[in-house]
Amino acid sequence: METRANYVLIGAFTLAVIAAAFGFVLWFQSLHTTKARSPIRIVFEGPASGLRNGGSVNFNGIRIGEVISVKLDNPRRVVALAMVENKAPIRKDTLVGLEFQGLTGVAAISLKGGEEAAPAVPLDEDGIPVLTADPNALQDVTEAIRATLQNVNRIVADNQESVKNSLRNLETFTGALARNSEKIDGIMVKVDGVMGKADSLMLGLNTVAGGSSGGELSAMLKAIKELADDLDKRTNLLIADGRRTLGDISRAVNNFDRNPSRVIFGGSNNAVAPEPAPARPPAPSAGPRPPAAGAAPRRPQ
Repeated sequence: METRANYVLIGAFTLAVIAAAFGFVLWFQSLHTTKARSPIRIVFEGPASGLRNGGSVNFNGIRIGEVISVKLDNPRRVVALAMVENKAPIRKDTLVGLEFQGLTGVAAISLKGGEEAAPAVPLDEDGIPVLTADPNALQDVTEAIRATLQNVNRIVADNQESVKNSLRNLETFTGALARNSEKIDGIMVKVDGVMGKADSLMLGLNTVAGGSSGGELSAMLKAIKELADDLDKRTNLLIADGRRTLGDISRAVNNFDRNPSRVIFGGSNNAVAPEPAPARPPAPSAGPRPPAAGAAPRRPQ
């Protein structure tokens, strides 16, 4: 029980700290906003069509604040209270009007112009600055809206027959679609079948092309590359052998031109052949030799 109570206290303290931090941030932000903005009262002597809470306050087209309340002061007077930036150069002669974001947009308070040397905005009885809208500006806005609506009405009236024909064509087209709904369904089924076949074909092409794990086309390209590399190596070897053979033939032809006998008979052409021995002259004839001692005399034939 004691441990559980400690956990409850710790959780409550944590939540309190978070809530206090969150509240401090909101308070600081509101204080900063309050210091950065100040109220201003805008009086419209006539209708203020489209103006509502949350509408923008623009100075020369730039947003400087927003409307926080709109109320009727009397049947012909509308009073709007807005919060605007303190740095906005609003003067007593600043023109006030209404502007719209398109035909159906929310109206925004428009502030324009004013001289830098002009006095500040006069204060109301409660100390809030107050500006009165220019009735002519409001009338200009109303007239612009009316003119725009009249132009739209004129365009529709001038093209009434074309609009009718377009509507008839649209009706005819939708009727044709309704009558041929079954055929259209059949066509869509066929289109679905064609798309399914296209998906299968793309899957097959993906498989052949390799996909994420490689495929037949990848293996084929790899084999072709290996064959080309092998053929390139063999061609280089054949070219080298041919060059060596041509070199040998060229050297043999050059040797044959220089010394044909060496090529035919072999040996070195620089060796000197041995000179033949000189022939010995025959001994001179001296007649018959005398018989040796003890030898029998030779008989005449």
